Amino acid sequence: MKETIVKLKFCTLSFFDNYVISVINEGEHVDYTLNKILIKKIEKHFNKPFVYITNRINSYSVDPNIYPRTTEVKNLAGFAVVSKAHMAKVNAQIEQMFFGKPFEIFSELEEAIAWAKKILKQS
Repeated sequence: MKETIVKLKFCTLSFFDNYVISVINEGEHVDYTLNKILIKKIEKHFNKPFVYITNRINSYSVDPNIYPRTTEVKNLAGFAVVSKAHMAKVNAQIEQMFFGKPFEIFSELEEAIAWAKKILKQS
């Protein structure tokens, strides 16, 4: 499985065949501006259905108002949050309410990848 790594000022994106794993840097605040940069990079990479997996190994905040725009990304089939931290999972449950496509929360990255592959088979 080929992996392409793209480092941005605020995160690292690992692109695979039909999913991308993001690791946002410690202390960042993902707002409209950073989300726009992410969407642009990701849309440039994928011209087929894909799943976005955010591996929350660092602590950072997300403005839930970005999700209506994120939901509009044409080929985005699903969104997964991976974290072992209880608060990150609670925050993800709130974010989930703003998202209009499949959105799941996992403790392990492998579980999120398996879910991504399942979602993509169905779409």
